[in-house]
Amino acid sequence: MTFARTTTTFAPPVMEARRWLDGVEFPPDRPLINVSQAAPVDPPPAPLRAAMAEMVLSDPAVHLYGPVLGLPQLRAEIAEQWSASYSGAIDPGQVAITSGCNQAYCAAIATLCAEGDEVILPVPYYFNHRMWNDMAGVVTVPLRTGPGLIPDADHAAALVTERTRAIVLVSPNNPGGAEYSAETLRAFLELARTRGLAFILDETYRDFHSQEGAPHDLFQDPDWADTLIQLYSFSKAFRLTGHRVGAILSSPERLSEVEKFLDTVAICPAQIGQHAALWGMRHLRDWVAGERLEILDRRVAVVDGFPRLATKGWELQGCGAYFAYVRHPFPERSDTVAKRLVRDAGVLLLPGTMFMPDHMPDAAHGLRIAFANVDRLGIAALINRLDAVSP
Repeated sequence: MTFARTTTTFAPPVMEARRWLDGVEFPPDRPLINVSQAAPVDPPPAPLRAAMAEMVLSDPAVHLYGPVLGLPQLRAEIAEQWSASYSGAIDPGQVAITSGCNQAYCAAIATLCAEGDEVILPVPYYFNHRMWNDMAGVVTVPLRTGPGLIPDADHAAALVTERTRAIVLVSPNNPGGAEYSAETLRAFLELARTRGLAFILDETYRDFHSQEGAPHDLFQDPDWADTLIQLYSFSKAFRLTGHRVGAILSSPERLSEVEKFLDTVAICPAQIGQHAALWGMRHLRDWVAGERLEILDRRVAVVDGFPRLATKGWELQGCGAYFAYVRHPFPERSDTVAKRLVRDAGVLLLPGTMFMPDHMPDAAHGLRIAFANVDRLGIAALINRLDAVSP
């Protein structure tokens, strides 16, 4: 019997978790606290919405097909701003625009892997990376992480085989919240280069890194494009989630292969979203800086409030950008715990079983809290509710 590609993987986790809400009523004095999804729920800021409205009315080009690899002005703006922020040298020809960062990942894997090839993902991993690997016939090789959910390049080296094609890191990390040091990222780049692999670095959450300045020096390497493939998303920085705008940075040769993939699945990225991203890059730097400070403050609220849960057996394993990844103290598996928390605590979050292979013991104990849409008062309420139901 043959099976369709989509049957090789699991259901979309966020959609699956939303189904747990069916039939559950939340009283007015205890409304649902939804910390399941890592995406802004607010629309873009008013000035950007106004600019987008003007585009729709006045610029015919935003309603037409555009270049497959994206708006040339946006590619050039990314190259210029990235070169400045990373103190590196990036050419517009090394930048392509995609329909969100997920598509950027899919495109990268399509240029790298054939049936049965392997990709190393640290666990807990971003579930959509695993899902695409499954549907592409690519074997996901899980890399266990150490304290603070930090991966080790030497441990990754032991997993490399003749079928390995890439190592993937996400920093700041989804789902773990960990920020990988410049030394860690450099070690993985060198490992990939030495073994003839691609190093895919997803920096979707780079705008909310706690470190001032560039988090790494990889773009200062004059030969970065022979190994590094950077992914990025405009969904978080400018709240353009529904407009699906991402980016992939790599060599022009690889982007010519990416172009084949993009032309086949979307023809071109949505024009309004691309123009909005360009306008945001040029006009919203201070606004994004303020958003970053707010997210960092929420991170502090989680860290400061967690000791009370620690006395009940909870462990904060990672915290940064939009996420806290925790180890729960309950005897049940994390998927059972997550479903029970909807009913018993009015909290919707995702279990560790969605972020690593089910057979791994750590999957049973982890929970991801996406706190980007919960302010300090909401975080305090979340901690109170988890405390109240803890053993």
